[in-house]
Amino acid sequence: MASDSYLTIDKIIEPSIFKDRKSKFLGYAFPFDDLEQLKPIIEKLKKEHHNARHWCYGYRMGIEKIHERANDDGEPSNSAGMPILGQIKAKDLTNVLVVVVRYFGGVKLGVGGLMNAYKTAAQMVLDEVEIVEKIRTKELSVGFTYDDMNKVMRIIKEHQLDIKSQDLQAEGTIVLTIRLSDFEKIKALFEKIYTLKVKEL
Repeated sequence: MASDSYLTIDKIIEPSIFKDRKSKFLGYAFPFDDLEQLKPIIEKLKKEHHNARHWCYGYRMGIEKIHERANDDGEPSNSAGMPILGQIKAKDLTNVLVVVVRYFGGVKLGVGGLMNAYKTAAQMVLDEVEIVEKIRTKELSVGFTYDDMNKVMRIIKEHQLDIKSQDLQAEGTIVLTIRLSDFEKIKALFEKIYTLKVKEL
């Protein structure tokens, strides 16, 4: 995979259900890109499943610097959150939260049984969800006069650049969304035309 792309999910699907000795484990996967979103998601699941015993989760967030966390929510240490997080890492995903909700069935599963159950519920939902590759981009503003408009448009067309916004008055400005790995090369092409006003956003 390219250094300027990453794998994540972009849709929430129905939870997976794994059962072991009368305990029921529901696996949920959520796309998210801000830690502020975490608490409301967990709170919503706690309301939906108010009779459940545990709401354990793992998440990975970030692109260059990955921030990850595992939460056992009262289960024995490392028996729930870490197996969940392990499944997110196994698929090399980021900006993903997986929550496994446990309904206790009256039979203790032991640490090994719990690890297997949480891992399996997380694996099942991540096997079902659609994984997408997202490309990292950066924006470039190009200011130009009417005389330079054709030169600017030629570069945009030749390199099939995405125009985010444009203002084509006498003094025109175009904002381009450029793939990170191509950014410096494209910026240099515009900077060669010394009459343009080229600015990173």
